[in-house]
Amino acid sequence: MKYRLNIIFIFIIILMGTLLSRVYFLSIKSNTYYEELSKRNYIHRVLKAPIRGVIEDRNGEKLAVNQMGFSILIEPHLASYKNKKKLQDAIALISKHFPAFEEKELMKIYRRKDSPYNHDYVPIIDYIPYDEFFPKYTLIASQDNVKIESAVKRHYPYRKVASHIIGYVGKASKNDIINQELEAHHKIIGKNGLEKYYNEILQGKVGYKDVKVNALNEEIEVLEEQEPSTDNNIKISLDIKLQKYIQDIFGKKSGAVIVMDAHNGEILAGASFPEFDNNIFAEGISTKEWEKMRNDFNHPFTNKLINGLYPPGSVIKMGIALSFLENGLSRDYKVYDNGSHRVGNRNFRCWKTTGHGTVGFIKAIRESCDDFFYKASMEIGINNISNTLDKLGFGQKTGVDQLNEFVGINPNKDWKQKRFNQPWYVGETLISSIGQGNVLVTPMQMARYTGYLATGKLPKPHLYKLNYEEPTEVDIPKEFLPIVRKGMYEVTYHPNGTAKRHIKSEIAIASKTGTAQVVTIPQSEKKRMKESELDYYQRSHAWLTTYAPYRDPKYVVTVIVEHGGHGGSAAGGIVSKIYNKLEELGYIQRRGK
Repeated sequence: MKYRLNIIFIFIIILMGTLLSRVYFLSIKSNTYYEELSKRNYIHRVLKAPIRGVIEDRNGEKLAVNQMGFSILIEPHLASYKNKKKLQDAIALISKHFPAFEEKELMKIYRRKDSPYNHDYVPIIDYIPYDEFFPKYTLIASQDNVKIESAVKRHYPYRKVASHIIGYVGKASKNDIINQELEAHHKIIGKNGLEKYYNEILQGKVGYKDVKVNALNEEIEVLEEQEPSTDNNIKISLDIKLQKYIQDIFGKKSGAVIVMDAHNGEILAGASFPEFDNNIFAEGISTKEWEKMRNDFNHPFTNKLINGLYPPGSVIKMGIALSFLENGLSRDYKVYDNGSHRVGNRNFRCWKTTGHGTVGFIKAIRESCDDFFYKASMEIGINNISNTLDKLGFGQKTGVDQLNEFVGINPNKDWKQKRFNQPWYVGETLISSIGQGNVLVTPMQMARYTGYLATGKLPKPHLYKLNYEEPTEVDIPKEFLPIVRKGMYEVTYHPNGTAKRHIKSEIAIASKTGTAQVVTIPQSEKKRMKESELDYYQRSHAWLTTYAPYRDPKYVVTVIVEHGGHGGSAAGGIVSKIYNKLEELGYIQRRGK
């Protein structure tokens, strides 16, 4: 009996403990939870997105701005039979006063966006310019079922100028919002160029307002408020006057131009041609227009500064020469060039069919003698050449603040084995030594490498100060640089220099021309065809990379003209005018040769 009573007492104690703990939880522990729920019933947080930051050039010129306007929204759940006339009347009124928006299309938009689960007004027109909308503001705002909100549209005042560098914005997609919830409040997001690279800065920080509301969701009191950020503008290194000038002189050709500070890597101009008007994405592009641009053989949507991959041709010969010197060839090394060099059953021809005679380093660069590089490369080998080019930034990203930069190809034996599972042949060393074969570079890599030739350090190209890094020391003896620099000087000023007839400027310019073949010349071709005799898309790309002033280098100018033929004739006039413009704008002063 006593045993049973003990069991009953224990049961009662456990039951009472359970009840007491539950009372404790309901009255005390859960109080905070329900208090928070209670707050949500009457405190409403409204998020406020900041206005997207402006992009300015180095002189404060506006490159990407926001135009003010209005958007139109319609009350939800009006598509039912009962409310159909209200919806039709509202849309008819809007279409009547803004004929660019057809009734049928607006009705489709409304039906697509409305749903039984949606209790917010349905946006049917995202943007109407302020001047166009304001005269009708009172009329539209007086409609019971219509709501008007302020809106902004991204605008690019210089239209096509620097379009690839600046980039453009678009509506935030579902994936954008999933990855970053706040994108739903910004509504637009950078899609390309600087607009995307620095999207977080340009968007700024979202503000909020906590308001107390009543049962009818009417605002009673503002409890707390934080304004959106306003310090989200960025100023970049471009000079839009110089950029516009380059666009004018480049004309309808395809290619790319880079003007860069040789010491710190600031990009004063960066143009990829042909360009396109970024405003078409802000205003909406038709399917027909999109297809036309997408199928253009000149690839207007490709940012050729970082995504254009080209054989470098002879503009890489200074880097190859440094490799020869670094790996043991004497400064006095010479070859005799009679126009071709036979290896096995193949003739490797120099561009000059009669040959250049006795050739050393400076003459080889000055006159772009292929035979010199053929013969020297056989002594040094592709792996040593590739190692030097790696130090000079080839086969890797430059780090410029643009998205999806390509790395190009700096080939060697291991690369070919991994890529094709094939051995490397000596003939490939020869053609690589003149910038042909598998070697591929971007114009940005070429400009960076030219900056090294000018200053002895490898700069990091950049457009915004946050992306600046100190130039890199390169593990190549600096005592070899005067040799290639003198060769580049003589390219411009020696009677036999490959750019002598084409560069005309009062600024002393060191240069190197390059002709990058697009098609292979058959061994059976005894006499090389002139570029003008080839079909346009079979003509070689024309390179010209330069720095100036020669004795006190300030700037690098690198130009590639697609299918332009010879680098000097195709690009010499462009480069000359750019340096003259740099002088006019005060970036360079004449100091003699």
